[in-house]
Amino acid sequence: MLEAAELIDLQTKVDELIEERNFSQIRQILETVAPPDIAEIIEELGKEHEAVLFRLLPQTKAVEVFEHLPLENQESLMFALADKDAAAILDDMSPDDRTAFLEELPGKVTRRLMNLLSADERHIATQLLGYPEDSIGRLMTPDYVAIKTSWTVAQALGHIRIYGHDSETLNVLYVVEKGGKLIDDIRVREILLASPDALVSDLMDHQFAALTVTDDQEAAVAAFLRHDRSVLPVTDSSGILLGIVTADDILDVAEEEATEDIQKLGGVEALEEPYMTISLFKLIRKRSFWLIFLFFGQMLTATAMGFFQEELEKALVLALFVPLIISSGGNTGSQAATLIIRALTIGEIGLGDWWRVMRREIFSGLIIGTVLGSLGFLRILIGESLTGVYGQPWPFIALTIAFSLMGVVMWGTLSGSLLPFVLKRLGLDPATSSAPLVATLVDVTGLLIYFSVAAFVLKGSLL
Repeated sequence: MLEAAELIDLQTKVDELIEERNFSQIRQILETVAPPDIAEIIEELGKEHEAVLFRLLPQTKAVEVFEHLPLENQESLMFALADKDAAAILDDMSPDDRTAFLEELPGKVTRRLMNLLSADERHIATQLLGYPEDSIGRLMTPDYVAIKTSWTVAQALGHIRIYGHDSETLNVLYVVEKGGKLIDDIRVREILLASPDALVSDLMDHQFAALTVTDDQEAAVAAFLRHDRSVLPVTDSSGILLGIVTADDILDVAEEEATEDIQKLGGVEALEEPYMTISLFKLIRKRSFWLIFLFFGQMLTATAMGFFQEELEKALVLALFVPLIISSGGNTGSQAATLIIRALTIGEIGLGDWWRVMRREIFSGLIIGTVLGSLGFLRILIGESLTGVYGQPWPFIALTIAFSLMGVVMWGTLSGSLLPFVLKRLGLDPATSSAPLVATLVDVTGLLIYFSVAAFVLKGSLL
């Protein structure tokens, strides 16, 4: 892989050579450059030159470069290339990458490209596209090496030499019985180190992990983490081996899911496109829904303050600490929601752990609330000592702030940690309980807690 500066220099050089029509030198340069770097160069070239550069690549390298290109560039290249060239690229692509490409295209375009595939590849593509969206079936590739229990190690190695070049990966071999049912997996390392006369059955331990073709893609991310594998087999409901899923595809899913969760946590609908390529109208629409929803939520905050207008008129000093109270509750609630959402997403906790989480958050909220409440009390004490601004009832004001902070922080941690559980129990994405949503919820209830505490503590002094 090239460094950023080297890539820019190479990009400039290629631009100059294209203008000079010096295609032979471009071809020589591209022979020494890795496919991901070539993909970046093509991405920066612009549509008028990308097809020219792409045609200069050898067939095998062209396929690798194509798989590294963004969807927009892949689509424009498919239209720019002749049907024969487009068919060759699609036929040689790995089935999982081809499926990811085809499912993003309009229906008419997908049908046209499907017709360019060879009969065998069209059958594979149709099968993969028939699986539910976001299922493991959409990610798997049918290119793997399977062996039988009755074979010797020498026979297994001979089989690998014949069929291994078509496999997505050779890290693991899959042992199947009659009918294609998966019964075990064996690392290639074990085959290489075993005696040529040893039987495959002697190397089996009958312990393997597998995914089901209809499993959600997020389940695959958790399975890869749990089993620490670079590849996992995919079976149907009867245990028949259908294909494999590799770590590179899972990394893409993990990145996509993490990006979606982060966007939701920020109070934005998940973006289906990169930030710099999504249209301004779509970006505004994605952001506006939550902003409007939260706007009406904040109106409840103003309404809540209206109920305590009489108290504010009698003790104007209470208004000075409203931002402190509601921000403390909102911040602790957002913290709790973020921690619990992430823990739920990666499988650290489940729905059955809700009470354990609540107990931890009760103690956490109590301790954090006590710390912040003590700081609030100290703030009043120091302010009174230096300026005398709070007057005779300053101890009651200090107690009001201290107890309010304890109550609001406790409520913030509990609501922030409980809301993701409620949403998950209802079948919704826990990330929907975004930080802005929790903060808005805690703002309204925080005011009620604050003024209720004030009405009790300051009764007979300021109120």
